[in-house]
Amino acid sequence: MSEYPTFQYGKSRFDQNTFFGRFRHFLDVIDPSTLFVTEKRLQECVELLDRFKQGTLPPGVTHAQLWKAQKIKQAIVHPDTGEKIFMPFRMSGFIPFGTPVVVGLLLPNQTLMSTVFWQWLNQSHNACVNFSNRNASKPAPVSKFFQGYLGAVTSAVSIAVGLNVLIQKASSFSPTTRLLVQRFIPFPAVASANVCNVVLMRHSELSEGISVLDDNGNVVGTSKVAARHALVETALTRVVLPMPILVLPPIIMAALEKLPLLQRRRRLVLPVHSLVCLAAFGLALPLAISLFPQMSEISVNQLEPEIAMATDCKIVTYNKGL
Repeated sequence: MSEYPTFQYGKSRFDQNTFFGRFRHFLDVIDPSTLFVTEKRLQECVELLDRFKQGTLPPGVTHAQLWKAQKIKQAIVHPDTGEKIFMPFRMSGFIPFGTPVVVGLLLPNQTLMSTVFWQWLNQSHNACVNFSNRNASKPAPVSKFFQGYLGAVTSAVSIAVGLNVLIQKASSFSPTTRLLVQRFIPFPAVASANVCNVVLMRHSELSEGISVLDDNGNVVGTSKVAARHALVETALTRVVLPMPILVLPPIIMAALEKLPLLQRRRRLVLPVHSLVCLAAFGLALPLAISLFPQMSEISVNQLEPEIAMATDCKIVTYNKGL
């Protein structure tokens, strides 16, 4: 396949039926270079894509230009609301703005207050990213956002603090073992809170349903079944996402901290720790969100009868959100 195939509006230039194709697609989605796109450049991209849809493209426009314009628009503008997503909460900003929080979560010798602070900050960032990249085809009250946020913060802090207290009281652990085990506490706390965050914040989708689309991108109805599939897929993604981020750095750092260089120069531990977290985050995010296509497919036979009556298509799609 050539680097830039024939342009298709609203589609990915990579095969979304394969994991590798989705992985390459989401590398585009999280590309931090789109954070520096100017308002003028964004408007040029939007106008170019509008002219493509209207069939009034100026001569000489290449497929590469169209794909790049779509990449910029999709990175910045919400597909359902048409509004710009605030920079720290875009998927392209998740790694740059989220890495300092991950470093804080994995700092050794955490106090009770520092544990609470970093878990609160992490869930605050996650909640804003979830809300900013939600499926907004159906309006949901802002109260749902705060419900999910409070639930996620409560579960994350409770689990992290509870596990810390248990480990501190575990007399069978040596000080070294206790320190190592403490470094893994953020994972169960963050994973469970991520699921809680997604379920509470998007619970209204289960009762109201989400839009499903035919082959031409036209809405054929609203489905609660599709909403349930979208929620499960997103929740699984949010469990897988913190695995490499919160499990690999403690293992790697436990080995690196034994090196003579870091033994002699303890001031290098935090910068090295930050680089390890950044690398793990950069790997984990595209891997996790590539598990399922952004626009997932589902058989009409699995959906409500009124959906089947409204379309001749055997397969429909829905935006699962991120």
